[in-house]
Amino acid sequence: VAPVEFSDYHPLKSITVTDSKSRRGARKGSTSSSSSSSSSVAPDPLSSMLDGTDPLSMFAAASATTCTISSRREKEDEVGVDFEPWSSKRGEILARFTTTEKLSINLFMGSEKGKAPSLASSAVSEKVRTRLEELDDLEEGSQRELLNLSQQDYVNRIEELNQSLKEAWASDQKVKALKIVIQCSKLLSDTAVIQFYPSKFVLITDILDTFGRLVYERIWSMCSDPRPLPDSFTADEVNDTAKETCLNWFFKIASIRELIPRLYVEVALLKCNRFLTKCGIQETVPRLTAMIRGIGDPLVAVYARAYLCRIGMEVAPHLKDSLNKNFFDLLGTFRQIHGDSVQNQLVLQRVEIPVYLTLYSPAIHWILQCVSYRAPEALLTEMMERCKKLGNNALLLNSVMWAFRAEFIATRATDFIGMIKDCDEAGFPQHLLFGSLGRSLACADPPEAERLPILNEAWKVITKVRSPQDYINCAEIWVEFTCRHFTKREVNTVLSDIIKHMTPDRAFEDAYPQLQSVIRKILTYFHDFSVLFSMERFLPFMDMFQKDSVRVGVCLSIMDVFIKHQQEPTRDPVILNALLHVCKTMHDSVNALTLEDEKRSLALLINGFIRMVSFGRDFEQQLSFCVEARATFCNLEPVLVQLIHTVNQLAMETRRVMRGSHSRKTAAFVRACAAYSFITIPSLTSIFSRLNLYLLSGQVALANQCLSQADAFLKAAVSVLPEVPRSISIEGKLRSSEGFLLDFINNFLSALLVVPDHPEAGVLFLVRGLLNMVQDYTWEDNSDAKVHVYISALPLLAAMSQESYLYSIPKVDSNETLYGGDPKFLAEINKLCETLIGQVLDHLKTLGRDEVGRTMPSLLSTRPSSQTWLTFQTCSTASPCSPGPEDIDCIPFFLHISMCTGGIVSPCNCILCLVPTICQPVSWRALNVLIFIFQYFIWTS
Repeated sequence: VAPVEFSDYHPLKSITVTDSKSRRGARKGSTSSSSSSSSSVAPDPLSSMLDGTDPLSMFAAASATTCTISSRREKEDEVGVDFEPWSSKRGEILARFTTTEKLSINLFMGSEKGKAPSLASSAVSEKVRTRLEELDDLEEGSQRELLNLSQQDYVNRIEELNQSLKEAWASDQKVKALKIVIQCSKLLSDTAVIQFYPSKFVLITDILDTFGRLVYERIWSMCSDPRPLPDSFTADEVNDTAKETCLNWFFKIASIRELIPRLYVEVALLKCNRFLTKCGIQETVPRLTAMIRGIGDPLVAVYARAYLCRIGMEVAPHLKDSLNKNFFDLLGTFRQIHGDSVQNQLVLQRVEIPVYLTLYSPAIHWILQCVSYRAPEALLTEMMERCKKLGNNALLLNSVMWAFRAEFIATRATDFIGMIKDCDEAGFPQHLLFGSLGRSLACADPPEAERLPILNEAWKVITKVRSPQDYINCAEIWVEFTCRHFTKREVNTVLSDIIKHMTPDRAFEDAYPQLQSVIRKILTYFHDFSVLFSMERFLPFMDMFQKDSVRVGVCLSIMDVFIKHQQEPTRDPVILNALLHVCKTMHDSVNALTLEDEKRSLALLINGFIRMVSFGRDFEQQLSFCVEARATFCNLEPVLVQLIHTVNQLAMETRRVMRGSHSRKTAAFVRACAAYSFITIPSLTSIFSRLNLYLLSGQVALANQCLSQADAFLKAAVSVLPEVPRSISIEGKLRSSEGFLLDFINNFLSALLVVPDHPEAGVLFLVRGLLNMVQDYTWEDNSDAKVHVYISALPLLAAMSQESYLYSIPKVDSNETLYGGDPKFLAEINKLCETLIGQVLDHLKTLGRDEVGRTMPSLLSTRPSSQTWLTFQTCSTASPCSPGPEDIDCIPFFLHISMCTGGIVSPCNCILCLVPTICQPVSWRALNVLIFIFQYFIWTS
């Protein structure tokens, strides 16, 4: 009898059997036929033994050759990152295939036989017999059936079994672990609740994967002495103990009586064949493929093939020929789906044919993905042709379009449309097939001449779908194809059709995810917002988003794309009105429960929009836009800050255009800008934002010759100072505000140099007002901040006493011009300086009394006492001071400053005199303060 070669086998192909007339060629168990005979006589197998052509020798030679070729192809056919893993499909299957029917499960109850200790003198045969009895115990009532379980209860029970498996393995109860796996595998033969079968398959195969990994790691650990095996080990490197253990596991599997658990458990341990022989996996996969042919239920069989292909791709992706046989076997049994037994089962469970066919999709998708992965063009074409021959193959055609390369589908898109039209609508809806086709065409481009006919043919079918959910599922896929290859005209037509189908009965409320996907795809391909908002149906399409959270999410997507892709500022009224509405929707979503991070994200997008609005030289229109935006976005403080900056920038741009010489119209305009800022700043809650914006706006007003407005801003800033808290929250942490306040006051003092006094407010009214606020402010305990402010004010007063100021503002007369060096003005400055320096010296006395006991001992231990004294001496007004070497010792540790009793500029050219001699030890804090004063004296003299 001539053997049937696997390479030539196909289930649809008839098997040719040749009967030999010679009895010597017959063997026990061979297939023969008495009705037909061959004219040629088969050669005697024994006569060919000498030349090495007997069947066993040929098989061994072929096996060795195949192993050599396979080992060479292993590295070439490794699975790459472009292969979608099973883990990415797992969650989708569990979410898609659910049920409300009641389920049942058998729970393993354990056995007392396995707990009896074996005597040390027991023979090996006794141990083997005990373990076999433990396996038989599974079929003798050691299990309990749980009925009427909900889907969640069922999933929980499966998880319990998975955990029990791990615990049994960890406690060295290997037989119990095997029993659990067998019990779980048996559940895959149960199709009582057929809608849940794909999810059940996912849950059970998770347990099988765990079991396979545990067994493999155990055998691997047995090979780690003295050193672990490399990843690319061969069977020759495995020790005998590991091989014996591995064989023992396969013998246990062979003792499983039922086909389905025996098949699944052996597939789970497929990788362990590497420990036995070099070609173990290659020889096992065809045998397992043949075993699946014994499964009668087509649904159970197709998932068994899917599991074999999954494990095969993980452990031996180079064995594509063996995996291909699973697909061809699937084609051979495809007609069983429409057989009487399946139809009767569907009638009993009240399941429609279209629903039943979708249960096959995950398994067939996976099988085709494995077969088509890096497959040559010829094989894909052959598979496609065989699908055509089946006829009414909508389910298979759908999986082909899912699994095959998108480029392959796109180049033959017209052929696939013809095949879709030939399919029976009752068995598998055509809109699902067009959805699968559109998914491929979104990833690869069909020939340019065929694109419009393809869209027309697809939309003819899609627009006839009555169910709104089915319609939007399919339409959402084809939107990307339309946006990718056509203009706004075609996209507008598609949007109009979607609105027509989804508006009745408010069907859009159940399709928000799909509608959001449509928006995202349009935004992916249309970055020109003038084109986008010129579509008549785009804004009506957005009106379908009635749910607040969904509508805000869509608005965020639109603004994010606008910020990223809008290169030039715009003044297009269509864009501005549309985006202003979008931003208002985002702003109105803010409430008391909105997190600060969300507010910042919204404000960032809205600020980006505001910065991209420009009306060119039409400054009044720009200010009107800011007025409208202020009313619209009043609840987002960062947006108000941005608007104030925008208006200040607008005023400075006006000054630049007018070159500093304002006309009556522009002068009124910049005053309007100042009024805008003055009205808006008090609405801010951040105290330092108000202070800084008051100062900045005052400087802008001063630069535009708006003196009264500048005074108002600066006086407002001074009036706000007492409200500064002693600590502020920064990034959720409380920090002292003292440093920030000092920085602001220093900036404020530098601005006061060029601010002219108000005629009705008195000399240096702003400086006096600031210093009074500083005097009354409640500073931190033991803080030198107030003294630092006084010291910082001294350079300002010294600069104000100069004939010509260090800097000035064009067309603004500062105090140097107003007073012109008037002695009364200088006297006021001198008097103020006396007061400030007196305050500083009082502070120094306090420091000396409070800290001498704590800070001086360490200082005295390192330096002579004569160098640890700071002396202030007064000189007579009649003689100029001339400090000698005895007055100035070592500056880092000792300062001696001689002063006269004259004014700020005395006949002896000395600076303002201080108080009579102070001779006392000082702390380092006092020394730091004095260094500030000393630097001031050196600078002003």
